[in-house]
Amino acid sequence: METAVYAEPTYTHPRSTQSHEKRIFRELLYIFVGARRAGLSISETADLLGFSHTTISWVYREQSKKEKISSERQLCGRKCLVDVRGQRRMGRLVPDDRKATVTQITTCYNQGMQNTISECTTCRTLKKMGYSSRRPHWVLLLSAKNRKLRLQFAQAHRNWTRECWKNVAWS
Repeated sequence: METAVYAEPTYTHPRSTQSHEKRIFRELLYIFVGARRAGLSISETADLLGFSHTTISWVYREQSKKEKISSERQLCGRKCLVDVRGQRRMGRLVPDDRKATVTQITTCYNQGMQNTISECTTCRTLKKMGYSSRRPHWVLLLSAKNRKLRLQFAQAHRNWTRECWKNVAWS
């Protein structure tokens, strides 16, 4: 069997910190999985690469759970302008003025911020936070005649108890 040449490992202590785990996983996953797919056992891979049996089996188990080699997809692309802290800040702006428009919220958010955001970003963030726009229902106003009749009814039945009101059929 032909032995492949692999890069020298830079980390030797298995699982000392969480960031160490991430570095091992990112940098050495392809080497570990490649050695295992080449037919080497976990012990042979550990001896060849100079890592402990525990580290090799941990990385291989993580890869097997996902059934694919780790993707760096979450690390690519532009970073969000509104992070978790910004969402909390925007969340405080909305209840302060429930009738504020997106333009007003964006203006308030951008005051004192180093990175300004657009109205589209504000809309997207508010939608992600669970806020949505709504329009109040338009209700017909009562006529003077009906207003007078309602007042007469209320004054006539002012002394009714709860038991009396339970017998009324509401439409």
